[in-house]
Amino acid sequence: MPVSLIALQQMRGRPAAFVGLGAALLLAVATTTLFGSLLAAELTAPDGSGARTDGPGVAVIAGAFGEIAVLVSLFVVVNALGFAVERQHRELALLRTVAATPRQVRRLVRVQVVAAVLLVSGPGSVLGTVAARGLLAALQRRGMASPDLSVTPAVLPMLVATAAALVVGTAATAVAARRISRIPPAAALTASATEQARTGVPRLLVGLVAVAGGALLLRLAATRPAQDLDKAGQAALLGSLALLVALALTGPLTARLPAAVLGAPLRVLSPGTGWLADAHLRGYARRLSSAVVPVALLVGLSGTMTAMTHTAKRASDADTGSVTSATDVWLRQGELAMLMCFAAVSTVNTLVAVTADRRREFALLRLAGATRPQVMRMLAAEAAVTTVVGVLLGGAVAAAATAAYGTAVTGSALPSVPEAACGWIVAGAAVLTLPGILASGAWAVRGPAADVAGGDRG
Repeated sequence: MPVSLIALQQMRGRPAAFVGLGAALLLAVATTTLFGSLLAAELTAPDGSGARTDGPGVAVIAGAFGEIAVLVSLFVVVNALGFAVERQHRELALLRTVAATPRQVRRLVRVQVVAAVLLVSGPGSVLGTVAARGLLAALQRRGMASPDLSVTPAVLPMLVATAAALVVGTAATAVAARRISRIPPAAALTASATEQARTGVPRLLVGLVAVAGGALLLRLAATRPAQDLDKAGQAALLGSLALLVALALTGPLTARLPAAVLGAPLRVLSPGTGWLADAHLRGYARRLSSAVVPVALLVGLSGTMTAMTHTAKRASDADTGSVTSATDVWLRQGELAMLMCFAAVSTVNTLVAVTADRRREFALLRLAGATRPQVMRMLAAEAAVTTVVGVLLGGAVAAAATAAYGTAVTGSALPSVPEAACGWIVAGAAVLTLPGILASGAWAVRGPAADVAGGDRG
């Protein structure tokens, strides 16, 4: 049977494994179409229309927004693709044992990505065009865009958005399918049920490069002059994103220490379920990292944007000659809302996928004598630790980024931090994490344990 048909059959047979990937790709296509449409509106406008604005212009705003938003959306796509492949590990392992070559396995995953992109490209393009019209109208109401500009459905932004999603998705398949395609066929089935014990040296090296890049960007943000605060803000955001990418790459090592520190009280407070939760957190560092990273992404980006916006607003209120205006603050608030949307989608996708993939594990615990309530209490303890670790790591990234931005704005590395807003960010992370994990866990523990334990993981 052709590889393409096998790929499509797996998508039809296990649609839940591709829901997260589809949502991430939809956001990526919509985001790229949104900012591409704004750029097209500016470039095709009549001569001189862009001059009748109070602000940097639509092209500059679209570039500033799009630079971060597109990068974050593509990060979400890569993360979601990894879980789509992980959910198929057993099927891919079986293909390897019946003589499928590594190239065929990678081609199968690429076909799935291409199919997913083509499915969402239409709706994503429409959504992006509608969002572009809404954003342009908001800019026009504030005098930041010429009333002569208009967004019309254009083929080029849609094609560019689809092509970008295809390039990123197909490039990411080489990494996502690397483990299952490299190992010998006889070991494929065993590998599909276990976790790789070590983080590879290349991954660690790339992570260290990301840390160095993030540090350089934050230093650049801190040393920008007062008239370049927009560039300082962009550098701070890019620096925080680089540090979060580094966290994703080195997560199994980075998340293990705080999880171990938090796991010790669990064993004391709840000797039964607490011990199980701590053992699972220690024994599955990669799974812990996968759950922690999106929470850190949500807290890190949201915290950075919130503190930056508040710092800029305070500086503007304190100095009437400040280069930071109310429109700058509004733009940062809009960017914050968009980034929170992306981070929330990534968080829900990842946590649901990680928890639902443990169905067979929960069944084995029940066969060993654990009851459903005990399994759910164990999962609640794991969810609490995951939330706290993600908040701590994301908060550390946000603190570093906002310190750099605060140095550029006020000359002090202690930025103006809105306590209430930060509290809402932490609460939002908990609301997304705890119910998402527990709802997925309730689904995963359903059915007779013996039947689930004898089947696959999904």
